[in-house]
Amino acid sequence: MNLETTLAQSVTEAIKKLYGAEFDTQKIQLQKTRKEFEGDFTLVVFPFLALSKKRPEETALEIGEELKSNLPIISSFNVVKGFLNLAIAPSYWVELLKHIDATDKWGTTPVTEESPLVMVEYSSPNTNKPLHLGHIRNNLLGYALSNIIAANGNKVVKTNIVNDRGIHICKSMLAWQKWGNGETPASSGKKGDHLIGDYYVAFDKHYKAELSELMEKGMSKEEAEAASPLMAEAREMLVKWEAGDKEVRALWEQMNGWVYEGFDETYKRLGVDFDKIYYESDTYLVGKETVLGGLEKGIFYRRPDESVWADLTNDGLDEKLLLRSDGTSVYMTQDIGTAQLRFRDYPIDKMVYVVGNEQNYHFQVLSLLLDKLGFSWGKGLVHFSYGMVELPEGKMKSREGTVVDADDLMDEMINTARETSEELGGKLNDLTAEEKAEINRIIGLGALKYFMLKVDARRNMLFNPKESIDFNGNTGPFIQYTYARTRSIGRKAAEAGAKTTFTAPESISEKECNIIRMLNEFPAVVRQAGTDYSPSGIANYAYELAREYNQFYHDYSILREENEETKAFRLLLTDNVGKVIKTAMNLLGIEVPERM
Repeated sequence: MNLETTLAQSVTEAIKKLYGAEFDTQKIQLQKTRKEFEGDFTLVVFPFLALSKKRPEETALEIGEELKSNLPIISSFNVVKGFLNLAIAPSYWVELLKHIDATDKWGTTPVTEESPLVMVEYSSPNTNKPLHLGHIRNNLLGYALSNIIAANGNKVVKTNIVNDRGIHICKSMLAWQKWGNGETPASSGKKGDHLIGDYYVAFDKHYKAELSELMEKGMSKEEAEAASPLMAEAREMLVKWEAGDKEVRALWEQMNGWVYEGFDETYKRLGVDFDKIYYESDTYLVGKETVLGGLEKGIFYRRPDESVWADLTNDGLDEKLLLRSDGTSVYMTQDIGTAQLRFRDYPIDKMVYVVGNEQNYHFQVLSLLLDKLGFSWGKGLVHFSYGMVELPEGKMKSREGTVVDADDLMDEMINTARETSEELGGKLNDLTAEEKAEINRIIGLGALKYFMLKVDARRNMLFNPKESIDFNGNTGPFIQYTYARTRSIGRKAAEAGAKTTFTAPESISEKECNIIRMLNEFPAVVRQAGTDYSPSGIANYAYELAREYNQFYHDYSILREENEETKAFRLLLTDNVGKVIKTAMNLLGIEVPERM
């Protein structure tokens, strides 16, 4: 039972004893005492006046006396008009700190055999281009969300659906056929995903040139697009792929293989992984079969051009294309098939899709279609909708080659971390080059991840690399530095043979009480982050804890404290601040260095 609950129940018992009346514990109004008053918690007594039939000050005084007499954790109280300020005994905070220290994995809930199974889908890359800045936010949110859901006592399956088929894939394949001259990752020295991405850009370049030529001959833009020989070839290649053409399939497998090797390298570097990967080339046929089954049952209808549609107008939505006139599938068809395969493979209790907010309508439709098809889990799908990452220069466009590449961005962040560390001077001078490189990697990627995750996921965000790596303020490096500080203090204390056991100090400061109070709040923060699907809640808690500890470190002695009991207490406090910061950052997928 947490402290607030204990106090609320004691207030309920006091009211019953003093005034002979029952009062709903849930309606007890307790809040942290404002800094200008003495105390830890403030009780609002106005709701009890109808029961006491006395003035606010007298009622507060009576309740305060009753609580102090029967609740040893209350050391003193004071009354300010209709508010009762309660001070918690230092011994309570010390015992609470010992409890936090003794609790393995403080803040998290263990998984049991009965725990629900939650599947989280994130990443969803296309095999026609490398991962970019937008993918980074998706992967970091998905991975952090998976960790937070698991920390709340759920079994979690992290899954990825790879968009490995479709017209966009054929564009890269066709461009490589026409202009590649047999180029490979080995011959070019490029990562496979980067190589294929170059050909996707090349296709768009030639396609635009072709449109310009056709429009110069008098065609409108729409007429030119319809008449484009290059686009016609790409569509023809897609039809051949779906028909199982051996030559097209062989090229597809070869080029996708190059891309997967590149993806795996980027995922490993970013620190994310998956328990199960699905491929649209496997799932689209299941979806197509299901759609045709729905057509036979009258759930869907076929238009004169042979395309298949769902009419959702009675549900307040639109009509949705499910199969094109040439029989090829669309994303919705594939998602229907993927959902079926997942629920066939796992006893999923909840399915969470981590996909940008431009797909809100898509998932609204998907949930409705699955429900109409008779799948009981259709309406229970969760779309974790997040905002886009934007640059100062504006939106990114893959086909025009104006994206911020994920690999390049990680390189830039690590280089910036190295430059910043060198500017600060000297702190890593006694380390080897390899040790320095590892710390700079942790700092650079930590800065990137934290900057992405501290913002409410529902909001669009502007990414600023330089701002993210500042060693002061609400940044990853600031929190990492605080953790490294706690570890450094611990090492120095051990080297000096400092005492580690103690009895409760006679008094502890308000700052120390507040840090313990914050440590005690961590389990509730983790629960709330799981309920709200909000990694930013964990991120900002870690920052507030780090900031509070650094203020304490600035104002109070630790290693130089002469009173051995107080020193041992502050060392325990420091160690647990480090423990909770590390847990919080690890939930976000962020490493913390032992020294900086």
